[in-house]
Amino acid sequence: MTGVEVVADDLVEFRASLDTWLDANGAVLAPGYEGAGELDQQMDQLAKVKALLFDAGWGRAGWPERVGGLGGSTLTRAYLGEALAARDLVEPGLFSMTEVLAPTVIEYAAPALAASVVPALLRGDETWCQGFSEPDTGSNLAALACRAVRTDDGWRVTGEKLWTSLAQYADRCVLLVRTGTTESAHRGITALFVDMDSPGITVRPIGTMHGGAEFSELFLDDVVVPFSRTLGDEGAGWTVAMDLLPYERSTSLWHRAAFLHRRLQEALESAPPEALDPSRLGEVTELLYAFRARSRGTQHRMADGDRLGPETSIDKVLLATAEQAVFDLVADALAPEVTTGDDPRSRRWRSEYLYSRAASIYGGSAEIQRNIIARRLLDLGDDR
Repeated sequence: MTGVEVVADDLVEFRASLDTWLDANGAVLAPGYEGAGELDQQMDQLAKVKALLFDAGWGRAGWPERVGGLGGSTLTRAYLGEALAARDLVEPGLFSMTEVLAPTVIEYAAPALAASVVPALLRGDETWCQGFSEPDTGSNLAALACRAVRTDDGWRVTGEKLWTSLAQYADRCVLLVRTGTTESAHRGITALFVDMDSPGITVRPIGTMHGGAEFSELFLDDVVVPFSRTLGDEGAGWTVAMDLLPYERSTSLWHRAAFLHRRLQEALESAPPEALDPSRLGEVTELLYAFRARSRGTQHRMADGDRLGPETSIDKVLLATAEQAVFDLVADALAPEVTTGDDPRSRRWRSEYLYSRAASIYGGSAEIQRNIIARRLLDLGDDR
């Protein structure tokens, strides 16, 4: 499983070499469960795959050398996620968290801190979460109320976060807190990098309709966070958030297209021919490839050094539309299996269909994304 020489600068060679390696090691990498598995099983599978990939070099490609990577184009790590999703080796939503959080921590954490923590995330030795949303703020991130106060021993944080993905598994949290009372709510926010085993943190998982507990409530009661764990400057948390959110809404979702393509192919192979309307199938395929084309362009812009911004809301809208269209088709074409089947395959179809309902909510609702597109890209109305 080790001793592989990863060529991180040549994407064609990287893809061919990675595919060969994945094929050769498929039995070791494969999940030890049928169907979707439980969340605990999915997390164990994710950690196993990430460790094997990191130790063999593939999981380090495309990441900066200063944090344990091998350097090279970010397109290599995009293809890695695509290949894993296409083979059903990891649950794509769980795998995406590294792409959501690591780039911003690398950018804004002190260099020594980033160098010490990022390798553990890339290898799967750690899980991180994102403490942004709060119970009373909805999608208005600037209205957050979780507060941090300066003391002699560091920040003292008190407040609550909601919909915190994987918090019950997390070792660290990228946390937004209010540290100022300036006239601009955006300028009163600071980003912190918090150890989840700190005294005063309580996590309460939230059950969801698809059968898992991916989200949690996060309570912070006088939690001490060293000043050295501040990401960026004090009061500049909004800038950190605006750096992170485009990854959550675009590049981290690239491999989801491979996952959706696989599920669409499985549905075509399993459904009775009369259950598939050709025109509807054409529309669904068009939506999926529209998202893939848009997402590919975003991946190449990032690889070219462009800074991602509000235009990634287009990627997010296309992803949500495509994902729900694919699983709506699946639910109709395989109705008995999706609705009443009790074998592992049926339970997987049902869980994934129910989870697809959240595609227009997670990462910022479709309504919010369309408002961003209208105001910040098309200059339609006030940008607030």
